Amino acid sequence: MPDLWQILPGLCSGGMIGFTLGLVGGGGSILAVPLLLYVVGISDPHRAIGTSALAVTINALCSLASHARSGCVRWKCATLFTCCGIVGALVGASCGRIINGQHLLFLFALIMLVVGALMLRGNHDTGPTPCRPERTPALPVIVYGGLTGFCSGFFGIGGGFLIVPALLAATAMPMINAIGTSLVAVCAFGMTTAITYAAAGMVDMPLVGILVAGGIVGSMGGTMLARHLGDRPQRLRMIFAYLIFIVAFYMMWRSAQAMGLV
Repeated sequence: MPDLWQILPGLCSGGMIGFTLGLVGGGGSILAVPLLLYVVGISDPHRAIGTSALAVTINALCSLASHARSGCVRWKCATLFTCCGIVGALVGASCGRIINGQHLLFLFALIMLVVGALMLRGNHDTGPTPCRPERTPALPVIVYGGLTGFCSGFFGIGGGFLIVPALLAATAMPMINAIGTSLVAVCAFGMTTAITYAAAGMVDMPLVGILVAGGIVGSMGGTMLARHLGDRPQRLRMIFAYLIFIVAFYMMWRSAQAMGLV
């Protein structure tokens, strides 16, 4: 069982993850691993990845239910994308578990830099995406689904910021539908990764409960603030992107130290 010095940071970390998910529609999962390592104090990067994968999956299920009720999920595309992605996630999680933990964190930080850049790029949108008919070409969905699933499993992230651009590139669906549809894959990829790590004894179940409890409260606060600020909080997305950059560079520095590179 986690002690008091892990419970309090765990609740705060879960709150931050949930808050960012509610506020900007994603991004909490990309912070989960560094929060577990450097705030909660988990020493094993693989255990941090497995634990965060399950906690983020549970929080994403709550968000998926809300989007499904609003009719924002393209289920046909989600099914094809997710089925291919699950295969990729299984392969990615298996590969991630056998790679040196510090090397994995260094690569994870590089992915964070890509995610931050995608968020800044999204800030250049000047208006809502026009509603277009759904087209679901099979080959792009299969390719993007498999690659995104592999990254999700390899790094132990839900992959929301990777999945949304992939869905947009593969299907040209409106942004609101891409966000809702992505949650199906986020849940499936995250659960696949969590099961793989749990089978190897690399998931801290009590800590998962703490993160989820904090995440529920944080998500409520983030959702309320997002509604108050409007539909396109570009400034907040920019701030969050720079936060990702800072955390990524810090992870790279810590990993480089552990590997004796600096």
